Amino acid sequence: MTERSPGRWRSAGAGVAVAALAALAWSTTSAPVTQSVVVALVGASWLVFAGAVWLVLRVPRRTAVALILLGGLVLPVLAAFAPPRSSDDLYRYLWDGRVQAAGVDPYAHPPADPTLAGLRDGFLWPADGPWCLPDGACTRINRPTVPTIYPPAAQAYFLGVHVLSPAGGRTRPIQLAAALIAAATALLLVRALPRLGLDPRWAAVWAWCPTVFLEAGNNAHVDVLATFLAGAALTTLAVSGGRGRALWGGALLGLAVAVKLTPGLLAPALVRRRPLLVALAAAGTVAAGYLPHVWAVGADVLGYIPGYLTEEGYASGQRFALLTMVLPAGWAPVAAAVVMVAAAAWTARRADPDRPWDAAVVMVGAALLVATPGYSWYALLLVLLVALSGRAAWLTVAAAGHVALYAADLHLTPLTGQRLGYGLALATVIAVAVHRRRSAPGPTPNPAHDPARPVRSPVR
Repeated sequence: MTERSPGRWRSAGAGVAVAALAALAWSTTSAPVTQSVVVALVGASWLVFAGAVWLVLRVPRRTAVALILLGGLVLPVLAAFAPPRSSDDLYRYLWDGRVQAAGVDPYAHPPADPTLAGLRDGFLWPADGPWCLPDGACTRINRPTVPTIYPPAAQAYFLGVHVLSPAGGRTRPIQLAAALIAAATALLLVRALPRLGLDPRWAAVWAWCPTVFLEAGNNAHVDVLATFLAGAALTTLAVSGGRGRALWGGALLGLAVAVKLTPGLLAPALVRRRPLLVALAAAGTVAAGYLPHVWAVGADVLGYIPGYLTEEGYASGQRFALLTMVLPAGWAPVAAAVVMVAAAAWTARRADPDRPWDAAVVMVGAALLVATPGYSWYALLLVLLVALSGRAAWLTVAAAGHVALYAADLHLTPLTGQRLGYGLALATVIAVAVHRRRSAPGPTPNPAHDPARPVRSPVR
């Protein structure tokens, strides 16, 4: 066997693994199988994904990058060519885009408002839709009696997709848009990681993750746009520069927050370099996005955000699945706030301005472990941070979202599914952290660095 043979075998193995992931992506989203089989396919996707990433980290860089970009495009696009399988959120996206195109502010009226009846069609409002109104009308749009929850930059995205969609496109345009954004995020990582002195092969964590191709490609969750913008903000602000870089990075962060509020969790990791400029740019961008809607609808611009938090059980404390294992539900909201304040303080203190993702992954991961959401797409930002930081143990938190989402299909109650998934993830993160500390008495090397080349630290 020649010296190059192991590399060739690993390259071939990684290619086979990507092909297997493509087959699983198609089967999970398009094959006419039962929901129990879908859950089994999702589990298989995670196992193949783990093996594929292990292999690609040992493949020559040029070959690895080609495989990463290929998989990062093919996987979400394949998943986009099937109706959404586990979420109906994108129907609200389509409606919000349609409403704006008709000249109506999306925060002004819920879909059920009779004044918008002229915008209804047979696709979004079929007679057998799962959400029905007292007047007998039914729709695919979830929670049709409440206003939209999505922030202004998300609304601009919905409008843009609507304007560019061909007649009769239905869900396909917004699914393909989300799939292409997922692919663009993989490209962003492949280009940014070497510039930051990191191994571009870790981009495979994002490009091939089942959470990405299922929740971006198939379900078209707007979180993928927020994640792309957050990644652009992080990789911009991680390089020391003048005021222009700080303002641009802050504006990107503000755009991410104006798509989905969760990128705001990155703020504590970004306070070590020009924090005032970054904060002003981010806050100004968010304010500029909201201002036209505030002018149009006033306080209604908050949409359904307060109602959503109450509906999901966060106000009462019932939704904090791990905290309520040791605390009464009434105490859980206060305990959650204390934990998140402590996590933010730790993140702000420990964050390296050249590598903000190392602390941010803990902040975002802690938020998911505290909130224990029943939806897997909330972890898209965490997957990006793992790709940047190399902290692979945190991927178990993303996997836990699937356990919570499919709890009923696993013959679990929603609460049990959350406790089982996130509890195992928490145990894994703690165990890996303890092992790393015991095995490395000195500074712990980050696996995202490529041991085959010197690490380049950006000049402050």
